[in-house]
Amino acid sequence: MKLAADRILGLALIGLAAFAAAQAANLQIPFSYEPVGPKAFPIVLSVVLAALSLVLVFRPGENGHWPDKALALKLLAVLGVLLVYALLFTRLGFIVTTFFAVLALARLFEATWLKALIAAVLMSLGSFYLFTQGLGISLPGGYWLPDFT
Repeated sequence: MKLAADRILGLALIGLAAFAAAQAANLQIPFSYEPVGPKAFPIVLSVVLAALSLVLVFRPGENGHWPDKALALKLLAVLGVLLVYALLFTRLGFIVTTFFAVLALARLFEATWLKALIAAVLMSLGSFYLFTQGLGISLPGGYWLPDFT
């Protein structure tokens, strides 16, 4: 039974890798940013994910087991936070969505309110300026603050 958990996860991750690669292959970019284009990075990550997932399928760990109920609920909550993050990302903007996502995740993993607030402020503002100023990536400001980015 404990080997089945690793193999099921491996198969699920291979499916995710295939889905991500298919989505990346369907990207239609009107002009090329670089010689290989923006499709290369997600496709390479999909290949790496699939390769590492094959290790789980063919060589599962000896201690692989299903999480207990409390941990499983916590993992589902993390998945829910990330899903809401993805759905609200363009509507609320990067800073606001990242702030609330980090705040929720920090509280989920039992940080105090003060530590969660400090982490949310530092992560949202720090990563915003890292992406926009350091890497030159434009991020959505949201409908409420469209000219911020």
